[in-house]
Amino acid sequence: MVLALTPALLVQAETTGAQTVYVSPTGNDRNPGTEAHPFRTLDRARDWARSHHQNQTGDLTIYIEGGTYRLTEPLALDARDSGGGGHDVIYAAVPGQRPVISGGIRIAGWKRVDAKMNLWSASAPAGFTYTRQLYINGVRAERTRGRLPVKLTETKTGYLADSPLMAGWRNPGDIEFVYTGGNGLWSEHSEGLGPWTEPRCPVGGIQGAAITMAQPCWDNSTKRILLPPSSGFHRTANLVGPASIGREPEYVENARELLGTPGQWYFDRRAGTFYYVPRPGEDMIRADVEAPVLEKLISGEGTESAPIHDIIFKGVQFSYATWLFPSSDQGFSEIQANYMVTGPDGYATQGLCDLAPGGKCPFGDWTPTPGNVAFRYDHQIQFRGDSFVHLGGAGLALGDGSQTDTVEGCIFTDISANGLELGGVDLPEGNAAQVTRDNRICNNHIYNVAAEYHGGVGLDVGYAQNTVIAHNQLDHLPYAAISMGWGGWPDKIHRAGVANNSRNNVVAGNLIFDHLQLLADGGAIYTQGLTGPSLANGEKIIGNVIYNQLGSGHGIYTDNGCNNVTARSNVIFNVNFDDWGSRHRDYYDDHRGTVYDAFDFEDNCWQQGGRDLSAGNVTLKHNHIISALDQAPQTILQNAGLQPAFKDMLNLRFGPPAAPEPPNRVAAAAGNGFAYVAWNPPIFDGGAPVESYTVISSRGDRATVAEADFRANGYVKMTGLANGQDYRFVVEARNANGVSTPSLPSATVVPAARPIQPPLAPSKAFAEPGDGMASVHFQAPGENGGSPIIAYVLTAEPGGRKLTVVGRSVLTLAGGHTTFRVMDGLKNGQAYRFEVRAVNAAGEGPAISTRFVTPDGIFPRP
Repeated sequence: MVLALTPALLVQAETTGAQTVYVSPTGNDRNPGTEAHPFRTLDRARDWARSHHQNQTGDLTIYIEGGTYRLTEPLALDARDSGGGGHDVIYAAVPGQRPVISGGIRIAGWKRVDAKMNLWSASAPAGFTYTRQLYINGVRAERTRGRLPVKLTETKTGYLADSPLMAGWRNPGDIEFVYTGGNGLWSEHSEGLGPWTEPRCPVGGIQGAAITMAQPCWDNSTKRILLPPSSGFHRTANLVGPASIGREPEYVENARELLGTPGQWYFDRRAGTFYYVPRPGEDMIRADVEAPVLEKLISGEGTESAPIHDIIFKGVQFSYATWLFPSSDQGFSEIQANYMVTGPDGYATQGLCDLAPGGKCPFGDWTPTPGNVAFRYDHQIQFRGDSFVHLGGAGLALGDGSQTDTVEGCIFTDISANGLELGGVDLPEGNAAQVTRDNRICNNHIYNVAAEYHGGVGLDVGYAQNTVIAHNQLDHLPYAAISMGWGGWPDKIHRAGVANNSRNNVVAGNLIFDHLQLLADGGAIYTQGLTGPSLANGEKIIGNVIYNQLGSGHGIYTDNGCNNVTARSNVIFNVNFDDWGSRHRDYYDDHRGTVYDAFDFEDNCWQQGGRDLSAGNVTLKHNHIISALDQAPQTILQNAGLQPAFKDMLNLRFGPPAAPEPPNRVAAAAGNGFAYVAWNPPIFDGGAPVESYTVISSRGDRATVAEADFRANGYVKMTGLANGQDYRFVVEARNANGVSTPSLPSATVVPAARPIQPPLAPSKAFAEPGDGMASVHFQAPGENGGSPIIAYVLTAEPGGRKLTVVGRSVLTLAGGHTTFRVMDGLKNGQAYRFEVRAVNAAGEGPAISTRFVTPDGIFPRP
């Protein structure tokens, strides 16, 4: 029996009291919405709330039963859907249940079409157009990818290949070239628009050996205009990075001809057919295969005069949305933090303001990656205990005009772009309605985000006021964890950064580790631009614990134009290059670079050292050198990260146990009968820690190394190789659940008995004293002797105490960058100097010595 929809059935209680309604995947929108007779759709529940909030004094609660709610269009909310007057509109999971709001469709009817390859196919449902993601039983599958099968020479419109091999590839317009940044190492070059980026451009067409790239992506990625010579500066007008991507892509993606690797898929747009090679243990007859279709799940749109407000989401999972913009001719011409240069003349005008003819203002107003759940001009919006999982854009975007919102107890994982975005960069001096202010982001777990657009960050904040970011855990990230602020780059040309209304933002008690796992030149907490009008109301970075940063950069990164930052009682350990960096000249308020941007760094525990000083607007005071993480105060270590009531979130999983994803960016350097092999570890570990890696050569040589040994040393030495023979290397990762598919192969290297000699002495060395220890800093030699530097040996005199320094930061150390290690076991009151020698396959080179320093057991003094 179907109940007729009548006014009496719609009203669940007196309009002056709290009211509830229920939604269920098995409900019916003609039902009255009771627990026994629930609605079926969220649209119907929203409309019920609209009709009941007038004169309401109690909360309106929409209870959502467990199950999947497949949307055919976004749930659109506006000011009519607001609470207010002392009540909220609450979209809440039924206690103990987990509803999933999905923008995906299930792909069924799989058949094996190639037994030798174990290739399966399924037809797309009627009406399906395209997607960039596919999930098998809740685990993200990888679009087909591989190294380029041809050598390329760049042209004005793309490339000329050394053979017409790719001319026969199907659907060339769906093929993408991916340009990975990161640290250049041995055979691996940094190909992005800066080491912090990974842009990608579609192919426009292939005729013979000529590859034409899609426009405007190609111009936006290769023609970023330079400042005029009259400026006196030779750099791009955007001031951020280089004018062009690297010489050739890191790899090619989304080609049918690359099918064959387990866990990879391809959608043939012309044929309307999915292809997939299953991972071990996947049964395609029974598998739940989800293809995201919608680009937005929830769209909350207020206005300056009528903001959307007082809405709460509790215990809801948002999943299976995509983002198709990078598949257009615009591609993904990244500039930083998943912001993009877009439009037919973007390279020449977008965000360039007065630095280019026809430049568009404000400076730095580039195109953001949209959120799959997004609100704008919104007040008192709350997300509590929700999950943002299996998403193809940014997870949650709280844009311009977001005020007094709360995100607490939420999980952000398996998201293609930024995890959470707060505020924009288009209104640096927005009015009272436009400003983003008074928002709280606390006790969230953010991990394995930027899974596709690797230059994304866990939590990205534009221009904002009075933000509290506290007690979050951020881990297993390809790039930075937290990015704050914008618009500081003009200090590179001796100008003030963008005037903005940011102030009083606090980043406190967060736990951050295993970040910058792929890209480089970032940090755990990265800040850009003016953070407030003075130190008193600038950004506060307090009590955070940061460790195990793989890519080079800084633990706390105060970048261009970053002014008025206070950092106190933070713990920073085992990062690549610096714990804190760096000072920049102050061009705000007519300072004209005569002093530094204002920083106050006190009571931090780190390996970097640094004597107490207060000069040129920078204060360093009472910062402690540590040689082990547990030497930091236990109160700080125990307080960082999720608070006790939220720690159970760490046990939640959103897919079956899986093998890790493959390692990335395998680099090789050949010697006499051997090769050094290094790589970037998997970002997604499959839900279990990586235990070991196996390196396999193209001629069958194998070597297995424990994860702890690889983490310590940064490389494996493959011995017993034949001189004069070509070798390529792949790497597999193993965890308790299984073995990953092989990585993409390294470039070809050829072992040979070349003459080598020990490296020169390091270019620079100095030491900072601590309590029974010293932090010894050094730069790479000007020449490596013809063989990669794999270690540095530090020797303390008197006494001869030695420390051998190895690891990723040693391998990537180059140019004017400095790294350091702490030597402990020293005697307070004894003066020491330290000799530093670089090591390669030929042995130790000559030493450079530091000046004498004296550990004294008290705070460092000038």
